Amino acid sequence: MDRRGFLKGAGTGLVAAGAINAPAVIAQPTRFQLNMPTSWPAALDNLYGTAEYFAERIAVMTDGDVQVRTSPGGAEVGPLEVYDAVSSGAFECCHTAPYYFIGKNPAHGFFTAIPFGMTLDEQNAWMYAGGGQELWNELNARDNMIAFPGGNTSAQCGGWFNTEINSPADLEGLRMRFPGQGGRVMAKAGVSIQQLPGGEVFTAMERGALDAAEWVGPYDDQILGMQNVAQYYYLPSWAEPSAMLGFYFNLDVWNEFPADIKAQIQACCAEANTWMAARYLSLNPVALDELQAQGVEIRYFPDSVLTAFEEGAQAVHEEDMSNADYARIHGEWSAFLARVRGWNGQNSHRYQSFIYRNQG
Repeated sequence: MDRRGFLKGAGTGLVAAGAINAPAVIAQPTRFQLNMPTSWPAALDNLYGTAEYFAERIAVMTDGDVQVRTSPGGAEVGPLEVYDAVSSGAFECCHTAPYYFIGKNPAHGFFTAIPFGMTLDEQNAWMYAGGGQELWNELNARDNMIAFPGGNTSAQCGGWFNTEINSPADLEGLRMRFPGQGGRVMAKAGVSIQQLPGGEVFTAMERGALDAAEWVGPYDDQILGMQNVAQYYYLPSWAEPSAMLGFYFNLDVWNEFPADIKAQIQACCAEANTWMAARYLSLNPVALDELQAQGVEIRYFPDSVLTAFEEGAQAVHEEDMSNADYARIHGEWSAFLARVRGWNGQNSHRYQSFIYRNQG
């Protein structure tokens, strides 16, 4: 990438073609043109829509100084290749899930989801006020990037299955799509894990290449058509009690921005982070009801299965502690989580327990 190539006075030079979108151009020269590939199919209007929302908001907030051209996964670069594309400078920025890249470093998992880890509120508190952003900056700088929270799905679901899971033995031999450290936990339970981007999950299930799959939650899963290829929908998501996404920027590009543009980008990232989480909490309950009306059977993992997952998660954690980055970040992450849960256990958890117990 021409390092100066994104600095252009081309306010009318952005053209959206097909599913590759840019916000409406504001009638004045554009100072910064950014290309943002994503890991999401265009049909997923919460995931891909968050990238579009960011593009719209940054254009408005900067009076057209920054224009972002988004593209769905696979349109310009593979959904799981966006990290390397931004790191190398082939693209200025991307929108993706950090835990897709735990193969590079298991510490990336802390910035999406860790099995039996943080809820949405806990993750946001850690990132914005508990030192998480600073730790993420250190990790990403090694790959010539900087990233900011870019949406959160909140609590996901446990996965789609075509057989009932009544004991840990029922998991053995299943072929399943399951990302992140959660996939490694499933592997310890005897599951054959396949890593697929979202746009390929339905087809793999339909063709019988998968027996089960974990994607996001009712709203997105319904859009993919998972209700047409699996009978049982299991809750809860022990692996992703929340799942944070990220807006990544090439560090050389980022350093070219003046202070006001950096502040505006960070503000729009934070706004998009809130926007996504609010939409999921609003839309998932409706979608779950619709799935049940279509004949999907809701099931809950029995305690014996959750206990097996917890034991597997501990084994994965012990393996990852050999990585210096993981061990260092885990120390701060776990200390923060213990403090927050100590407080929540005395306050909000008691309130919620009363409400759910007595008011449904």
